Amino acid sequence: MKTRLLNLIKIALKAIVLNKMRTLLTMLGIIIGVASVIAMLAIGEGSKKSIKDQISSMGSNMLTIRPGSDMRGGVRMGSSETQSLRLDDFEALKEKATLLAYVTPQVNGSGQAINGANNWPTTIYGVNPEYLDIKVWELTDGSMFTNLEVRTAAKVAVVGQTVVDNLFPNGENPIGKMIRFNSIPFKIIGVLEEKGESNFGQDQDDIIIAPYTTIQKRILAIDYIQAIVASAISEDKAEAAVDEITTILRSQHKLGVNEQDDFNVFSMDELIDTFSSTSEMLTVLLVAIASISLLIGGIGIMNIMYVSVKERTREIGLRMAVGAKGGDILVQFLIEAVLISVTGGIIGVILGFGATFFIKSILGWPTIITTYSVIVSFAVCAITGIFFGWYPSRKASALDPISALRYE
Repeated sequence: MKTRLLNLIKIALKAIVLNKMRTLLTMLGIIIGVASVIAMLAIGEGSKKSIKDQISSMGSNMLTIRPGSDMRGGVRMGSSETQSLRLDDFEALKEKATLLAYVTPQVNGSGQAINGANNWPTTIYGVNPEYLDIKVWELTDGSMFTNLEVRTAAKVAVVGQTVVDNLFPNGENPIGKMIRFNSIPFKIIGVLEEKGESNFGQDQDDIIIAPYTTIQKRILAIDYIQAIVASAISEDKAEAAVDEITTILRSQHKLGVNEQDDFNVFSMDELIDTFSSTSEMLTVLLVAIASISLLIGGIGIMNIMYVSVKERTREIGLRMAVGAKGGDILVQFLIEAVLISVTGGIIGVILGFGATFFIKSILGWPTIITTYSVIVSFAVCAITGIFFGWYPSRKASALDPISALRYE
């Protein structure tokens, strides 16, 4: 049995080698299909990791609490119109939460930052000193304001690099300099490290950070807070921290069992899952499009096997006349089909690795080649060879030896 199989493989290889150009053209669909699938999966996996890393750089354990919708006079108000978060809520979380490492109130407003003749439209955020720990953000120069400066509503600020570049275009050191934001003077005491543009197209360095008390009183003239930002003690405790926050705030707001929350708690995991699922859908779509080449390649294999059966009808008849069985003919042509398919798969994998390297090094797109993409590609190639090679092989094995010998 083993000797017979080896002989069949040798015959199949000889038939392939005798028609090198035709075989190569037949392989093209498989080669392009496999290379495309590997490259598309690499792009998909790379984009998912890039999104996760980008969001994690914003604070992997970060939790955000915002006002929820509210009912007023039988009319449901939007979250932007409610004022359900107060400093008491922040104090309650600070005191009672056991799964939070850092907590800060947050208020923000947009306006014009001015330094002499230079001005720049930007956003100012009012927070406490723990904000940098939550956002995993360092300073390149100067220092963060203190809790004492928060309590006294000091007019001090920490600025992002984009603000520095636009307000101090001549390269002077901004530390200690005075700027104005909507006519309110602020002394710059620190400069944030550069974070660049986020995956969402937002310039993370276009920011001014100041004590939340200062922004409440001098910029926005409000006594409530727009959000609370916190950080869980660890990434795996984030979901438990969400439940703990919900329990504390429901108690703080005296909500009944049947009453809806008047606040929303968001974790970074939810954001990561949302963008990852979107990325996966796009990857599936791209792979489906790339797989069309595999289908075309399979049809090419079926076509060439039909041609091969026609061309070698007399050979088949001769082999059957000297004792070859129909099963031997079937296996021989199946081996040819699988060899063409798998060889095309190997070349496609090499080409896929090359395309992925080109995409990463030349285009700068994040890519990750996974083991399963290579395994799946090989499995698909083998299945394609068997599936599309079966019918022509079955037809060859069913030939009548006498009719085959008479075939011109």
